[in-house]
Amino acid sequence: MLRTPLAQMRQKAEAMPSIRPSFLHALQKEGVSIIAEIKQASPSKGLICRDFKPVDIARDYEQGGAAAVSILTDQKYFQGDIGYLDDVAAHVNLPLLRKDFTVHEYHIYEARVHHAGAILLLAAALDLSQLIDFTSLAQGIGLDVLMEVHDVGELEKALRTPATIIGVNNRNLKSFIVDLNTSAALSPHIPKDRVKVSESGLHTFSEISQLRQAGFDAFLVGESLMRQQNRVRALQELRGL
Repeated sequence: MLRTPLAQMRQKAEAMPSIRPSFLHALQKEGVSIIAEIKQASPSKGLICRDFKPVDIARDYEQGGAAAVSILTDQKYFQGDIGYLDDVAAHVNLPLLRKDFTVHEYHIYEARVHHAGAILLLAAALDLSQLIDFTSLAQGIGLDVLMEVHDVGELEKALRTPATIIGVNNRNLKSFIVDLNTSAALSPHIPKDRVKVSESGLHTFSEISQLRQAGFDAFLVGESLMRQQNRVRALQELRGL
């Protein structure tokens, strides 16, 4: 398949109409804000969902009251596809996060063209100048940025960028061990003017309630929802309904 040249992708991104719902605003609403994730597989767990229908899953998430939808578009490790963003955007009126390894400006323009409202930036994968440049570029074309960190060092770097949303991943990306205390430990170090998102390892309303008390505004939940037979009910239970 021929790849759209960078200049053309940038032109397309800048010509896109304004984004439908705001990702940032969705996370700031009253109640439990869940970023419900669509992913078929992961490096740590392998295949998660055999009957994988992204649009149907997104509709369940919308019905269950998700604040936003995260969509894995990485093919190599998560069996994702950039086209899932287009498919879901055509049927669901929720802000979409493109979950992928953003390492080039092309990926940012591409996300915008395919209807994402936000992108993921990994503090562990990029140096400070890249994080600043990519965040500014994304915000300049109407995208929000979820800046993901795992420890104090990464958080200090993230806070030197213009990113307004800080995500704390409870999963150690080297050992794949999940520890919710990671979020609890980093929360006091995140200023109140940043939106705090706890990511990974969340299964119950009780866990979410504890992290809300620790100062978190929103929660990214993937695998535990993807494995449910009734995702609508599972999501409502996570929201305390």
